[in-house]
Amino acid sequence: MNDLQIKDYVDRQALESLQLSRMQQVMKRVYENVKFYHDAFDAKGVKPEDLKTLADLAKFPCTVKTDLRDHYPFGLLAVPQKEVVRIHASSGTTGKPTVVCYTHNDLTSWAETMARTLIAGGVTENDVVQVGYGYGLFTGGLGAHYGAERLGCSVIPMGGGSTEKQLMLLKDFGSTAVCCTPSFFIHLIEEAEKIGLDFHETKLRRGFFGAEPWTEAMRDFIEQKTGIEAHDIFGLSEVTGPGVSGDCECRCGLHVFEDHYYPEILDPDTGEVLPPGEEGELVFTSLTKEAMPLIRYRTHDISRLNYDKCPCGRTLVRMEKVRRRCDDMLIIRGVNLFPSQVESVLLTIKGTQPQYQLIVTRTKAMDELEIRVEVTPEVFSDQVGALENLRNRISSTIKQIIGLSARITLVEPGSIERSSGKAKRVIDLRNLGK
Repeated sequence: MNDLQIKDYVDRQALESLQLSRMQQVMKRVYENVKFYHDAFDAKGVKPEDLKTLADLAKFPCTVKTDLRDHYPFGLLAVPQKEVVRIHASSGTTGKPTVVCYTHNDLTSWAETMARTLIAGGVTENDVVQVGYGYGLFTGGLGAHYGAERLGCSVIPMGGGSTEKQLMLLKDFGSTAVCCTPSFFIHLIEEAEKIGLDFHETKLRRGFFGAEPWTEAMRDFIEQKTGIEAHDIFGLSEVTGPGVSGDCECRCGLHVFEDHYYPEILDPDTGEVLPPGEEGELVFTSLTKEAMPLIRYRTHDISRLNYDKCPCGRTLVRMEKVRRRCDDMLIIRGVNLFPSQVESVLLTIKGTQPQYQLIVTRTKAMDELEIRVEVTPEVFSDQVGALENLRNRISSTIKQIIGLSARITLVEPGSIERSSGKAKRVIDLRNLGK
């Protein structure tokens, strides 16, 4: 067991002692060096020295994404800017981007946790890792890249897009692991089928998919189509990027690298800390970040924490796979709807592709839902009656399972826009004043 792996099997009591020590240090640093936190702590009536136990963290204020935007670009820096060696930023389409900064030590820690993510998924220094996440201001590409290099892998910095070249290099270079969004990998599967490339005949054995919610049904689809092990990884730019957590070979939750990122689960409405096992909003506190540590950052991702020892032997807490966010819920005619619910339905119906979009409109006071679904080439070229039967089957299943009537539009394979980034699943045209 190498030095990276040992950290995943540490005694819980020793880990909690380390967490408390690091948390006390970071509280002191942000209070002394970041005006935002100095003012927020004072407004809450707490001081760094009030953190005597890990449970005391609940006394401290939370941080939200608008706080980063309000202090754009460098208002949350906890170090002199001359110590910043890397700057990333979100690619959000509304308002100013959220900026994140790194010192040399931050980059070292980031590479370490991403390497541990890959190790948990079975990657070794003998693997060839193809990185299909975007490079640039987005943290995905460089995060996966440096993690794989830290582990000693051969790295192919492919980046997003360039589908034909992705497949060519995957085959010619003998890629054994790939890192990209699940929706983009589905796109690669579709394109591979068109050119007669069978993933089972390549050297690819593992995939690390993140940056967007995806279901167990999609994991099954990917594995059946390609024969690889599909691993879920989790991260967010505000905290560091990919490498916050990842699932192991048991795939019964994602191990959080909690010597660097301390997790909590809050009630998204009240902000109350929920006990282990309860579902709620995932919140992280930076324990080792130097440049821009965040205290109790609210992710809006819905999950739960499991502190039971994993069958793999790791002692790190496991977070449940994120399938939805507390801010992507649609309320349509009084019914709560998450895109992942529709995806789960479609993956059970033969003749459909795992590519879809939800279009929500409002006529007078009535919300209308249209679900555009790609069908397989065989169904699309079949008789009109076959398409009508498929449309009715999807409509009745959606109604039965989700409780909503929706207009189902079956579209040609490949007609829904693909992206190497996050899939755009929802188009809300209701003008709800958001």
